[in-house]
Amino acid sequence: MSPVDARALASWLAAADDDALIALLRARSVSPDAAWADFFDAAEALLDPTAVAKAAPILSRPLVEAIDRALASDEPIGPGDELDRLVALGFAAPTGEPYAGVAAVWADLPRSTEAAPESTQTPDEATREDDAHLAERAFTALSSLADVLSLAAPSPLGRTGTGTLGAGDRRRLIEAGAVADAEAADLVIAIGADAELLAAVDREWRVTPEGSAWLLRGTVERWSTAAHRLRDALPAALRTDAGGWMPLRDWPCAYPLDPAWPARAARLAAQWRLWAIVDASGRPASWAAPLAAGGDVDDDALQQHLPGEVDRIFLQNDLTAIAPGPLHPAIDARLRRAARRESRAQASTYRFSAESIGSALAAGEDATSLADFLASISLTGLPQPLAYELERAARRHGRLRVGLDATGRTQVTASEPGALDTLAVDQALRPLGLVADGDRLVSRSSVDAVFWMLSDARYPVAAVDEHGAVRALDRARLAEPADASRPSGPDPRHRTLVERLRAAHDAGDADAAWLGRELERAVRARAVIVVSVRLPDGTTREFVLEATGLGGGRLRGRDRASDVERTLPVSSIVSARLA
Repeated sequence: MSPVDARALASWLAAADDDALIALLRARSVSPDAAWADFFDAAEALLDPTAVAKAAPILSRPLVEAIDRALASDEPIGPGDELDRLVALGFAAPTGEPYAGVAAVWADLPRSTEAAPESTQTPDEATREDDAHLAERAFTALSSLADVLSLAAPSPLGRTGTGTLGAGDRRRLIEAGAVADAEAADLVIAIGADAELLAAVDREWRVTPEGSAWLLRGTVERWSTAAHRLRDALPAALRTDAGGWMPLRDWPCAYPLDPAWPARAARLAAQWRLWAIVDASGRPASWAAPLAAGGDVDDDALQQHLPGEVDRIFLQNDLTAIAPGPLHPAIDARLRRAARRESRAQASTYRFSAESIGSALAAGEDATSLADFLASISLTGLPQPLAYELERAARRHGRLRVGLDATGRTQVTASEPGALDTLAVDQALRPLGLVADGDRLVSRSSVDAVFWMLSDARYPVAAVDEHGAVRALDRARLAEPADASRPSGPDPRHRTLVERLRAAHDAGDADAAWLGRELERAVRARAVIVVSVRLPDGTTREFVLEATGLGGGRLRGRDRASDVERTLPVSSIVSARLA
């Protein structure tokens, strides 16, 4: 078996439908701006050694082994899924032969040092103790991700140029108790990103609208939603035909031509263990077993192993609240607007303060409705110290008001004389550029920027509309919805590229174009070629020439047999090949 050349790939590209071509271009990471004139250009570019080496890491282990066998045995790849995938990716012809451009560099491609593991005995079904341990880990991971999203919503997390979490925000998450250490922080961020609850926006990690909605769902639904998305985000080589996933012991060798893959596989496995989809050995939790088979999470089985959610708390005289179990997410989210959570366990503790209540009022809460809410979820009523703190915060709230004046500038007004004088000399507020203008301060910063900086500095501030009525500002800086922030389908420019190649193919003689390309290559290399020429009497004759020139519709070369210079009309040349 001899590998087939670029012309075979060009022929396949010309015959394939547009969707198949676009899929190939995307899989091979071809720029939509590629300066290809025709399908021959495309074939040669795809089979260039550099392009083959760049694309080789996308091949899964079965595809790599199929090419290995074909090149070693000198036999074509047999019909089947492997051949179909290799043809679709431009590595092999439909007849089963790898292209010459692939064969030429195949032996030199770097291989992962990870070897395929030997078959091991299937582990027994998880025992009840195993599931109890996994359920505890699942609950901890859920709480950690919820804390990270809650912290990232108003203040996005920093993202480095390599895509990892910034060191400063990694420390912020650890100090806030959202994660245990730096490694856990990176894993939780990765889980949030793969589950589409976090999105990379420039140099920030932002909560997505789906992530914001996820925070208000029940415990089981949150875990199940994330687990489904983690499975769906797996690379193709890790998925089974039924929709599940391959055993974790097979993950490190799934992409043998990608030197970076083993490290990525290890990170993926660590994410799955942290989320308690699998245990340390890679065995799925009992509630995740249907997920591993391509189905859905067994929510009932998971619920049996998780502590039940509660919707009542104990309010105490020391301005703390104790939840006797995991609070319903919607209640927890509202409670955390007015109190700081101090302990993160199944029984959590929250602490109210003048600052935390003031922050809740600044974020749109009303003192009366907040008191009613706390009384409705309290098993101990509303303690007098907490009621007093709510009343005191309500009296202070709104002494400073931020809005727009008639000219569209941001202004700060005060209900008490002298309050603005404090703002004017506060060095922490210098970035706002507050300037006195009569009985007010004006700033070129936006209303939101001024409001939140004053709120963070613990001033009793309220945002107002053009009529002076108090309005709530949403501090959450969410990522744009997926369909608005990035295209969900192929780049439309790929379709434009395909249309251009198709037009060039339809407008010309493909055989003549290929012959001209072969002759030009031979002349540049001064190669010795065998040229088959159609003579005037209809017969054909072959000449062995050292190609020396091409122009004016004629090929020039030295005839090796007679040692004379020959000039042949290109229109009479039937074919040309290397001698």
